[in-house]
Amino acid sequence: MSDQSLTPSLLLAMPQLDDANFSRAVVLLCKYSDEGALGFIVNRPIDTVTSRMVVFDPPLRSETSLTIWEGGPVSQERGWLLCRVRPEGDDGLTICEGLYMSSSQALLRQILDGDSRETEPDRSRLLLGYAGWGPGQLDRELAASAWLTVPLDVKLVFDTPPEELWEKAIRTLGVDPAAIAPAPGVH
Repeated sequence: MSDQSLTPSLLLAMPQLDDANFSRAVVLLCKYSDEGALGFIVNRPIDTVTSRMVVFDPPLRSETSLTIWEGGPVSQERGWLLCRVRPEGDDGLTICEGLYMSSSQALLRQILDGDSRETEPDRSRLLLGYAGWGPGQLDRELAASAWLTVPLDVKLVFDTPPEELWEKAIRTLGVDPAAIAPAPGVH
C-alpha cells in the first residue's frame, strides 16, 4: 500500500535498478497513491533551449534561454513546467510551498515572453515527459531497494549542478555514494 507521506520527496535511483532510463536519476515524486505514482527526473538537462523545440503561433517576441530537461521516459512529447513561483491564474499542481507544476501552454508563453528572470534555471524548467508507475509498481521497486528516498529540498534541486545532484542528495543522508553497492535490502 502506498505511503502518502512520501510525497513530495526525491527518489534516487540505486545501482540495482535495472532500467537504463533511470541510471543515476533523481526523480521528484509528486503523486503517490494506491492508483500509482507520478514523478519527474530533475537532473537531466537536454542540450537545447525551448526556442529551438517549441513553435508558437504567433511567434515569441524574442529568443529565450529556457533549458529543456528530460522529465522521464513516458510521453516525452508532452511538456511540464516546474516553477518556483506560483503561476498567477494557473490551476497547476502545488507540489509544496515554493514548487509548482503546470502543463499550460499559456503559462509557458507567458514565461518565455515575459521577464527573462523567469527563464533562469533556478526559477523555471520545462520538462519533457514524466516517470510513471502503475498500482503497486513503485511499492515493489522500493521493497527491492531500487530507489532511495530523500526529503525534498527545493534549493538542492535548483541550486545544485545537475551532474552533482544524485551524489549531493545521497550525502544529505550522511551516506557516502561510493559505499552504495547493488544489493537487496532496505537502504
